[in-house]
Parts: sequence; structure tokens; C-alpha cells
Amino acid sequence: MAAFEYQALDLRGHTVKGVIEGDAERQVRSLLRDKGLMPLQVDAIGTETAVSREGGVRLRRGMSSSELALLTRQFATLIHAGLTIEECLNTLIEQTESARTRKVLAAVRGNVLQGRSLATSLADFPHAFPGIYRHMVDAGEQSGRLDEVLERLADYTEDRQALRQKVLLAFIYPALVSVVAIIIVAFLLVTVVPQVTRVFENTGQTLPAVTRALIGTSELARAGGIWWLVGLLVLFAAGRMSLRSPNVQRRWHNLMLRFPLFGRLLRGLNAARFANTLGILTASGIPLLQAMQSAVMVVTNLPMRAAVEDALRQVREGGSLARALARAKLFPPLVINLIASGEASGNLDVMLTRAAEAQTRELENWVRALTALIEPLMILVMGAIVGFIVIAMLLPIFQMNQLLK
Repeated sequence: MAAFEYQALDLRGHTVKGVIEGDAERQVRSLLRDKGLMPLQVDAIGTETAVSREGGVRLRRGMSSSELALLTRQFATLIHAGLTIEECLNTLIEQTESARTRKVLAAVRGNVLQGRSLATSLADFPHAFPGIYRHMVDAGEQSGRLDEVLERLADYTEDRQALRQKVLLAFIYPALVSVVAIIIVAFLLVTVVPQVTRVFENTGQTLPAVTRALIGTSELARAGGIWWLVGLLVLFAAGRMSLRSPNVQRRWHNLMLRFPLFGRLLRGLNAARFANTLGILTASGIPLLQAMQSAVMVVTNLPMRAAVEDALRQVREGGSLARALARAKLFPPLVINLIASGEASGNLDVMLTRAAEAQTRELENWVRALTALIEPLMILVMGAIVGFIVIAMLLPIFQMNQLLK
């Protein structure tokens, strides 16, 4: 039995849309007529329909992290309550507000009803369900502990989403202050400064150097301000285009790791993701090599991902994971030491989880301290710029007063 998306008219002539199941399109149309609906369009929902049709690029991106985290938590709760997979999917389809997600879940349910496992059914939608998600579901089905695995998976997706939100929210305020400061300074240079300095030019007096510098900056902003903006946009677009090249992207990622503050943030964030993912996978019963193949994909920085791939090759040859990661000198020492302790004690999954938790706490404290430092620093910089403008406009007035005396 497959899932079909339909569009029909009800008795009042209103258009209704929904998802229904049936063996064939003819049967689905008959079922709709039995419900008092006049079918206008009936389409079978499959991988191509649910993921690629109607909006191509947008739907190919799958679910957002927050949507996937909420869906996983609801799935885990329903499974723990004793419902079958089919009943869980039915409930999720009814409860989900997103039409795109309903299509994907309906197609997954149709695959399950055809006798396929949940993991293979999810594999038809790689843009919606990442590799780690499918591997953990497969491990849960094979071990008979799907409810426990889904609970871990729900915790993992929620923790990862929470960490991403904390990092983003921490930098929203500095970014907002920067934008406001740029707008205020641009307004002063383009509107206020020309009106004030025009008075000084008519007096014929020799203006101070800071005032002449301010007038030159104002004229430059008024004459070529729009071109500066266009140039920045073109530079930004060219940078985005060049980053599509693997070599350029690798060099840029390597350069970001060398930044004094941002590099530390990237190292901590990627190390926490890797340790958390690998710990969840190994705790779910997935072999280390297979778990590392999935954990590689959560490392977004290319040099660090290359280090993990090299570690995977060494572990496959019988080497130590901690020693392999230590050779790259990119992962924090705390993570390396905890992994080494886990390998020595045989509790690698436990130590990986502890490493992820410790790295996450350190990352949160570091981001909190960084933003606490950036905020007053930006206020000081903004005050210095505005103070320079004010002093440059007041100095000629003081000179005129001295001449009058």
C-alpha cells in the first residue's frame, strides 16, 4: 500500500489537500468519492515526489535542525509508549504542520507498509535524515532497542540544536551593534558633517588637520558611497564563488583555524560534534569503524575532517584513535586524553560522551566570556569614532572664539 497526495473539491466547492493511502490511483479516487470529495489531482508520493518535486532546491535541503529534533523527540515518546512504527508515523503525519514533512513521513510509512525496515525507508530521503540518524535507527532495529536508541537520538539532535542556537545568539548582539554603528556613522558623514563644515569653508580660516580629514572622508563617502557598497557586494559574491573550489575552501578553512579567537571556537565546536556523534553511535552498538565513517560528516572544517579521515585509516589498520587524532594537532588535548582513557579502559563510548560534555561546557563558557568582552569593546570603538567626528567639528569653533577674543 502506497501513499498518495490528493487535491479535491468538497461538497461546498472548497479545495482540500491531503495524504491518503491506497493500492493504486484508481482505488484512491474511489475512496475520495466515498468521502464525498471530487478528486482533481492524485499523485503517488515517493522519493522523487516528496523530496525533489515542487520547489526543487528548497525541498532538497530537507528538514531544519529544530524540526528534526522535535520530530525525533515525538517519535521516541510514541515508541516508548508502546505504539507500533506504523501508528507512530500516522500520529506524526497528523501532528506535523509542514506539508513537506508530511509528504516525507507518508512516503516513509508507505515503505514500511511494504515490508521495508524503518532505516531503509529513511534512506530514501538523505536530505531529510542524515547518515548518523539512519545508522542509529538501523542499530536500534537490529538490537531490538529502538526506543532507547531514539531517546539517545532525540537527546543528540536537541543538544546539537541547543549548542548551535547558543553560539548564534551569542553573536547576534555584537552583529546588531556593528550594523547600527555603521548606519549611524554613515548618516553623520553623508548628512550632518557636510552641513556643519560648509559654514567653516565660508570663513576662509585654516581648518585643523582632523577637520580636513573629516571633510575628506565625508566627501569620499558622499561621492563613492554607493560604489563602496557595490564593491563590497561584488567582493562578497566573488568570495562565495571561489569557496566552491575545494582547494580554495581548504585553504580558507585552514586560515580560519589560525585566527586567535575564531580558530579556537571552530576547534571546540567541531571537536564537540565529533566526540558527541561518535559516542552516541558506539553506545548504540555500532562498530567503531562504521561509527567513524558517519562521524566524519559532522566535522565541517576541512582540515579537521581530513584529520579524522586519516585517523579512520589508521584505526582500520589497527592503530589507536587517540594517537591518530593527536598527530594532527587540531583537536583539544582534553578530548584526546579522554579518548585515550576510554580506549585503555574499554569504555570509549562513555569517555567520548564525557569529552563532548566537557568540550561543550568549555565552549559555552568561552563564548560567554568572548561576547562579554566584545560588547564593551564595540561600545568604546563606537564612542571613539563619534568622539572623533564631534571633536573635528568643534575645533574650528574654538579657534573662531579665540580669534574673536
